Amino acid sequence: MTMTVEAATPSAVIDRVSLVLDAFDGPGRLTLAQIVRRTGLPRSSAHRMLERLVQLRWLRRSGRDYELGMRLVELGSLAVHQDRVHRAAMPLLHELHRATGLVVHLAVRDGADVVYLEKIGDRMTAAIPTRVGGRHPAHCTAVGKAILAASGDNVIESLPTDLLPRKTKYSISTPSQLRTELSKVAAHGVAFDREESLAGFGCVAASIGGPGEAVAAVSVCGPMNRMMFDQRLVAPVRMAALGIWRQIDCGAGGVAPTLQQMRPLRLGPTVRGYDAASEASGLQLA
Repeated sequence: MTMTVEAATPSAVIDRVSLVLDAFDGPGRLTLAQIVRRTGLPRSSAHRMLERLVQLRWLRRSGRDYELGMRLVELGSLAVHQDRVHRAAMPLLHELHRATGLVVHLAVRDGADVVYLEKIGDRMTAAIPTRVGGRHPAHCTAVGKAILAASGDNVIESLPTDLLPRKTKYSISTPSQLRTELSKVAAHGVAFDREESLAGFGCVAASIGGPGEAVAAVSVCGPMNRMMFDQRLVAPVRMAALGIWRQIDCGAGGVAPTLQQMRPLRLGPTVRGYDAASEASGLQLA
C-alpha cells in the first residue's frame, strides 16, 4: 500500500514560516483568514504554525488577531547593531546630523529597493515616513541612486527595461532617465532627491565603499526650503561617507575625519535644478 506523506523537510518548514512572516509586511494586525489568503496555506496548517510562532514569541496574539512578536524585534535590533557598516557609521551619522540639522539616513540596497539601517534626527523625523528596517524603491531615493551609480556596470546593466514605479510626480519613471541620472551621479559622486520620494522633501546622498563596491549610502534629508543642492551639503555628506568607509576598511581601530561644524541653516526656497552657489562652485546639478 502506498502512503502519501506531507512534506515536512526542514526546507519546507522554513519556507512556510517565511511565508507566514512575510504576510506581516505592512502595518496592522492580521486575522487567521487574512494570513490564509496571503500565504495560500491550508487553514489548519496556518493555524498550527501561527500558534507555535506565538509560543516562540515570534508572533503575538491579541484575541483573534496576530502581530509580530518581541522576539523578532529583539533579533532585528541585534542584526542591525551587529552590522559592521552600522557600527562604523554611528558616530559620523550623529556628527552629520549635528553639523547640518537635517535628518540623516544610512541605507543598503536589497534588490530594487533600499533598506534603512539607521535614521537620526529631531522633530523633523516624524514628517519623513522612513524607519529602520523599512524599504523604498532605490530609483526614487538619493541613497538608492548613490548606491546604484557606484555599484559598477554589471548592476546598471541589470536594471529593468520596463516602466519604473513612481512615488511622486517627480520620480524617475523610465530606464533611460535612470541611466542618465546615474551617469551624472557617478561623475559627481553625489546623488540628489528633489521630491522624488516624498512631496516637499529632498535629500543629498553619497555612497559608502571603494570603486565599484558600494556597500551602503548616507544621506541628509529635509524640507525643500531647507535643502541646499551644492557644496554646503555635498561636502559634509561626502566627508561622512568617506569617514565611514575608512572606519570599515581600517577596522575598529580606524580613525575617521571630523566633520566641520556648519552654521544653522536659514534658507529660502531653492529653484529646482539650479542654485547660484552650486554654479559658482563648479558643481553641475543633476
